[in-house]
Amino acid sequence: MSLPPPSLSTAIAVDQVLYTAAQVRELDRLAIASGIAGFELMRRAGQTAFDCVQQRWPDHSPLEVFCGGGNNGGDGYVVAALAAEAGLPVRVWALASPELLSGDAALAAQWARGAGVAILPWQGERPEPGSVVVDAMLGIGLQGEVREHYAAAILAVNSSAVPVLAIDIPSGLCSDSGRILGITIKADETLSFIGLKRGLFTLDALECVGVLHFASLAIPRAIYGQLAEEQLGGAVGHLSVGAMLAAWGARPRNAHKGVAGHVLVVGGDYGMAGAALLAASAAARSGAGLVSCATRPEHVAALLAARPELMAHGVNTAQDLQSLLIRATVVVIGPGLGQQAWGREMLAAALAANKPMLFDADALNIIASEPQLLLSHRGPRILTPHPGEAARLMACSTAALQADRFAAATVMADRFTASVLLKGSGTVIAADSSLYLCSGGNPGMASGGMGDVLSGVIGAFVAQGLSPERAVCLGACVHAEAADIAARAGERGMLASDVIEQLRSVINGYAALS
Repeated sequence: MSLPPPSLSTAIAVDQVLYTAAQVRELDRLAIASGIAGFELMRRAGQTAFDCVQQRWPDHSPLEVFCGGGNNGGDGYVVAALAAEAGLPVRVWALASPELLSGDAALAAQWARGAGVAILPWQGERPEPGSVVVDAMLGIGLQGEVREHYAAAILAVNSSAVPVLAIDIPSGLCSDSGRILGITIKADETLSFIGLKRGLFTLDALECVGVLHFASLAIPRAIYGQLAEEQLGGAVGHLSVGAMLAAWGARPRNAHKGVAGHVLVVGGDYGMAGAALLAASAAARSGAGLVSCATRPEHVAALLAARPELMAHGVNTAQDLQSLLIRATVVVIGPGLGQQAWGREMLAAALAANKPMLFDADALNIIASEPQLLLSHRGPRILTPHPGEAARLMACSTAALQADRFAAATVMADRFTASVLLKGSGTVIAADSSLYLCSGGNPGMASGGMGDVLSGVIGAFVAQGLSPERAVCLGACVHAEAADIAARAGERGMLASDVIEQLRSVINGYAALS
């Protein structure tokens, strides 16, 4: 089921809200305060998980439930109790002594014991071949590295080659950041409850979540609206390409190229003309009325031969760029720009024009080395860094930045007064004081030029009148959807130009019909 839209000040279309662990705990508390007993919520979670196992792996036996010491473990004990009552072979491997459980988890363990479940302390055993594992060891409260005993159990499960259902979140995955905390369960399927956790959609999550399912546990929709405004900090809107395109609507019947905007791509120093060509081509395929490319004079003939719809201009100095900047609706700068004198001169000139600007690639690297450059710019800004570029902008290591992608994007947006798109597995966007996530895309995008294409797409949407915030969110979704269509022919060997050729069908809604 879909959760209510986020109570955030935004007109950007989303299909789900992704919550922090603290917010999910608050939703749980509000549900209990409304009159739903905590144990009833645990029973519903266990029943849903048991049904999932039965539907997905009906021929696997026995059911091996690995239970920890918290409410996540309590959910596992409920699964075990239901299996025993159904006459199915089941056993619980306890990572924490059942006698030390408290509250609802203790009640669940008592139910399992009363149903005849064998509850055994885990001492290094591996799941039996042919079995199915329910991971109920560590839930959303995990913050630090997985402790040694649990880490050993996770390793035993991962090395057993049996199917695994993770309850709420794979044990060892940080529910707020998507970071693996030392080691994590590699689940085939994950069943998340009450509120989808934002860490299930980014960074390392895609390696361990498997197929993701959601169950609200029949919590009334009104409960979600009770989160106070100050409690929504960190909530993430999950973007939907279909909803965003529908909100944009069709192009007016009386449209002409003058109302569809003019994108100026600045880049393509010696040896890097392809990056500028990809960005400009993507802008053209994304509906911009006019696309110009300011590049080295030596590249003009090749660009026009490759894409005659472009207006390619050779520029050697800032003076050469001035007339092009005057005519532009939006400037995309960085693809193939380089960090030498030419690229720096082009960037300084573009900044002084005070047009809406998208900064990518080497434009970001130059700004990282000279952040004061942005002081001269008065127009809207969009930054589209990959993790390495973002780390340079933030003057930190890539590992430190990736440890919390949501926080990193938020800080960058504030520091540079910009809409920020942080690339990577689970694209994170910080825009207009809100957070968004695009979960589309695939590993085939790990090849040169993909970021250049994304820059052109976003630039085209700004040119056509979308706000920078909407342009970034829609651009991320359209780019990912086009890449997913291109990947149907195979992920390895997919080129950025393959993605460009799918943009038109995605933007016009035809992809959904294929």
